[in-house]
Amino acid sequence: MRCAVLGSPIAHSLSPAMHRAAYAALGLDWRYDAFEVGEDELRGFVASLGDDVRGLSLTMPLKRVALDLVDTVDPVAELIGAANTMLFEPDGSRSAHNTDVPGLVNAFAERGITAADSAVILGGGATAASTLAALRGLKVSEVTVVVRDVSRAERLLDLAAELGLKTSVADFSQVEQIGGFDLCVSTLPGGAADPWAEHFAAVAPVMFDVAYHPWPTGLAIAAHRVGTELLNGLDLLVHQATLQVEMMTGRSPAPLAAMRSAAREELDDRGPV
Repeated sequence: MRCAVLGSPIAHSLSPAMHRAAYAALGLDWRYDAFEVGEDELRGFVASLGDDVRGLSLTMPLKRVALDLVDTVDPVAELIGAANTMLFEPDGSRSAHNTDVPGLVNAFAERGITAADSAVILGGGATAASTLAALRGLKVSEVTVVVRDVSRAERLLDLAAELGLKTSVADFSQVEQIGGFDLCVSTLPGGAADPWAEHFAAVAPVMFDVAYHPWPTGLAIAAHRVGTELLNGLDLLVHQATLQVEMMTGRSPAPLAAMRSAAREELDDRGPV
């Protein structure tokens, strides 16, 4: 059987290293490849695949357009409007799923964090939407979203309302008034939160910085300095990938330790950016 990761750009993806490590640990003679595929190319690419393809991992910019190419969509992917996984069933049907949301929940759970009351999210993009859904899974009731442009946060507010989360929006000029949370999740690209690192490193006892390369970010360094518990994007990446492996292969549990080790080795081989 074959699986693959698609996206553009795709050369940076750690998915091949993680999935291949999983196949080896599970004793499966499966292939996992990476393909550069843009939004306009996805439909044709999927249509060209043979019967030996079981699943696809999807990264940007394919997470939304994939929803139009399947027969069924899981509730989480439908809610946030993004899928990172496509499965090909033996009957010829296709289904779309989102493992980013449960992956984030599982990454927190690995650290013993299964519930919280309040959280702050830095950034307003697709990862912030997944984070909102994950926070509902952690029973969070109040969320503050910090963005550069408050006028562009309407979709996040609509999603928060659907999730039943009491949510407010602030911009980065207001950071000094923002504090006192259980969790802080930065969904910003690596280094983008660094101008406010000292402040946000101390607004919550737990920080999840979704960046992972280059690492550490200024935000991570500041969090470590003040003793804030720190998770990073590799934690999310590995946990969402284990769920993909389980869905694609039907084998559970996926070998989390082997997949994490393979991802770290791949990053070490690449060296600093």
